[in-house]
Amino acid sequence: MPTQPVIEISARTREIFRLVVEGYLANGQPVGSKTLAGAGQVNLSPASIRSVLSDLESLGLLAAPHTSAGRMPTESGLRLFIDGMMQVAEPTAEERAAIERRLGEPGPIEQALEATSAVLSDLSAAAGVVMVPRREPRLRQFSMISLSPGEALAVLVGEDGQVENRLLKLPAEIPPSAIEEASNYISAHLAGRTLGEAAQAMRAQIASGQSALDEASRDLVERGLAVWSEDAARRPVLIVRGQANLLDESAIGDLERVRSLLDDLESKQSVVELLDSAREADATRIFIGSENRLFALSGSAVIASPYRDRGGKVVGVVGVIGPTRLNYARVVPMVDFTAQSLGKLIG
Repeated sequence: MPTQPVIEISARTREIFRLVVEGYLANGQPVGSKTLAGAGQVNLSPASIRSVLSDLESLGLLAAPHTSAGRMPTESGLRLFIDGMMQVAEPTAEERAAIERRLGEPGPIEQALEATSAVLSDLSAAAGVVMVPRREPRLRQFSMISLSPGEALAVLVGEDGQVENRLLKLPAEIPPSAIEEASNYISAHLAGRTLGEAAQAMRAQIASGQSALDEASRDLVERGLAVWSEDAARRPVLIVRGQANLLDESAIGDLERVRSLLDDLESKQSVVELLDSAREADATRIFIGSENRLFALSGSAVIASPYRDRGGKVVGVVGVIGPTRLNYARVVPMVDFTAQSLGKLIG
C-alpha cells in the first residue's frame, strides 16, 4: 500500500506517528495509547489517541501485533519516517574517538577493515559489515603442474605471499612439455602484473609475433590466466562481525526472523551484491525489509555507505545489518563517519 506524504498528514497525526516510531525504535516494543497519554507529550485523551492510531493503521503506516494492543511502524511507515521526519544526530565525541582509534591502530589495511566491521558492530549493537576493495593480486610466480592426462594444477603465488591453487581441465593430447613451457613463460615474462595486466600483455606479445610459444602453450597460458581472472572477479570479499549481537533478549520471541537473518549473512555473495548497489550512492543508503529481496523473509534493515580512496574513487562499502528497529538517527551518521574515516586510510 502506498504511503501518504507527510505534508498530507495533520500536525497532530504526524506528532503521534513520530512518537510511536521513536518509542518502538527505542525499545522494540509496540506503543499504546495509554503510554502516549501517560508520557504527557500528547495533549489528548487515550480514546482520541486510539482514533489517530487507527487512522494511521488504515494508511498502512502502523500495524497492531496480535499479542499487543499497541502499534508499531510498518516498513512503509519506517520509510516515511526515515525519509521525511527523522532528525539525524551527529556521532558523539566518544563514538568518533572510538572509530578513529580502532581504525588508526598500526597494521596492514586488512586489519583496519576488520577493525571497521568490529567497531560498527560494537557501537550499533548489530552486525557490522565491510566490503573489501577488489584488488587483484600481482604475480610473483605462476606455475602449472601436470596431474594426469587432461588435468593440471595451476599455482599462483602473489607478491603478498598468498598461495592459491586451481584445477585446470585440458585437452588430453596436451604434452607435459607444453605445460612446463607455459608455466615458465608466465613466471618469466608476466611477473609483477595483475591478472588483467598479464593477460593483456600476453595477447599483445602473441599478436606482435614476439612470443616464442607454440600454439598448445599459448592456449595453456590463456586458460590459466582466465581461470584466475574469473575467480577474482566473482569472489565475494566481505567481512562480517557481530552476528552474536543479533541474538539479544528481544530476539527470543522472534527466533525465526533472526535465524533467517543469520542464514542471509552466511550467503556472502548475496550480501555483497546488495552492498554493491550502494557503491554509486551520493549518501548513506537504507534498505528496509522487503525493499530488498535478500532480507524480505528476515525483515531486516541495512544501512550502507560507500567509502572512497584519496582520489575520490569508490572502492568499497561499509554498513550495519540488523533488525528494522535500528536506531537510524544514530546509526546512519555513524556509518557515514566510519566510511569517511576509512577512506582516509585507503591509498
